[in-house]
Amino acid sequence: MIFTIVHNYGVLFDLLFWFGANKMDFLTIHENKTIYFMQMFFGTQIVFFIVYNQKRNAVMKQELEQSLKLANSDLLPEKDQKWGWYSIFAFWMSDVHSVGGYVFAASLFALGLNGIQVFISLLLGISIVLVFANLMGKPGQKAGVPFPVVARMSFGVFGANIPAIIRGLIAVVWYGIQTFLASSSFIILILYFVPEMASLADSSFIGLSYLGWVGFSAMWILQGIVFMFGMDMIRKVIDWSGPAIYVSMFALCIYMINLAGWENISFNLSTDNLMGMDTIAQMFIAIALVAGYFAGPTLNFSDFSRYCGSYKKLKLGNLLGLPLNFVVFSFFSVVIVSASIPVFGEMITDPVETVKRLDSGFITVLGALTFIFATVGINIVANFVAPAFDFSNVSPQKISFKAGGFIAAFGSVLLTPWNLFNNPEVIHYTVDVLGAMIGPLYGIIIVDYFFIKKGHIDVDALYTESPKGCYWYDNGVNKKSVYALLIAGFVAILATFVFHALANYAIFIGGIVAALSYRYMMEPERLAMHNMDLAKS
Repeated sequence: MIFTIVHNYGVLFDLLFWFGANKMDFLTIHENKTIYFMQMFFGTQIVFFIVYNQKRNAVMKQELEQSLKLANSDLLPEKDQKWGWYSIFAFWMSDVHSVGGYVFAASLFALGLNGIQVFISLLLGISIVLVFANLMGKPGQKAGVPFPVVARMSFGVFGANIPAIIRGLIAVVWYGIQTFLASSSFIILILYFVPEMASLADSSFIGLSYLGWVGFSAMWILQGIVFMFGMDMIRKVIDWSGPAIYVSMFALCIYMINLAGWENISFNLSTDNLMGMDTIAQMFIAIALVAGYFAGPTLNFSDFSRYCGSYKKLKLGNLLGLPLNFVVFSFFSVVIVSASIPVFGEMITDPVETVKRLDSGFITVLGALTFIFATVGINIVANFVAPAFDFSNVSPQKISFKAGGFIAAFGSVLLTPWNLFNNPEVIHYTVDVLGAMIGPLYGIIIVDYFFIKKGHIDVDALYTESPKGCYWYDNGVNKKSVYALLIAGFVAILATFVFHALANYAIFIGGIVAALSYRYMMEPERLAMHNMDLAKS
């Protein structure tokens, strides 16, 4: 394989005339440079001719007309970027503070780990999430664009709909389930103030009681109202809800400790006593579970990092919002779960059930409100914003950000999430198949941005249908990324459903396979870009 730098267009066209080209494309590497990448065969050798010219590129960039099929006001780069480190910190608080997060932290003891081992696993797992949050958030913060637009760099301007739809469908499933979970807390409030409404639980419609419909509808409407006011309102809600939930969790924690007695609080909730390699194996599973738990919102983190004023602020918000925040919230959760044993005579890992059993009316109302707002917070940031951008990306002129969000909201009702929640096997197969594709998306997007594109973004090319755009690839689709996704997705599904011992590591397996296969297939492009850098220096 030979690389030649050609500075003269006359030489290039002479070569075209005499030898013929098997492939000729252009790639924009820097904002003010364009290279032509021409591949020709000479016997068994492949020769890559690289031609670049700064002046010609200035003309070309004027020709990159913005396409209505790729742009609307929601998908175009964010100009203000007025979020600071606190808003990113608050974003992660909303993502961590939920019924699911509470149950998840307590459930790790079921692996047979003691308190110290659980907290070490939590810290290591969330540190992995921190690394990927910084990586996935960087292109969005740099260019001011959401996740589906970031995906155009590696998948092509139209191929990006593939990762967008995968992420969007996962969010729709979980949006419905989280809304259903939040409705359980709302029903506690209803029955506390209007006990007569308990009679509505006797009748049902398509699997949900009338009382359940009241709670679910109320939560569905509440989230919709917040979403209707756009990202500024969402930022305001998450900015104050995170600290408010901490105050409520602290109050609930103190109340439970007072009932149980500090001497009865134990940080070893496991009934097993693992030793040696068994302990290490279970800790690895716990670490993988933590990383997998945050895989969805971390994947589309550019949806939020695009609003941050600097990468330094982004990293600070991530540091405070992930390791510190997650460990503190997990500590409160474990203390409350531990206190439930002496208070109720059994371990209760469901916070809604814990609140329901308390005698104090004030604590019951406070606890119910806490978990309502906690679940609404995570639902909006993790499962509403993501499909809003993802579905808008499919047809920008017909689907706005708000329209995309409400498509997800209505879709979540049609899935009847209460039936899904009561049928774990259906959830397992539905979410795991879609989830098997998340790891490969990480691998492809990270390798493309950091190792192939070297962190360079041509923002104009993200919104053009012109074949001159560097993200046009083959009719708007980078087939190499699609092939890498299919290969790695197949391997991840095998790990999930066939080789059960590897199921907890499917996201890592899929990510590694995708990263390696994509890196291999994109080697010609990477070498061309590398030689371009050498030619400039």
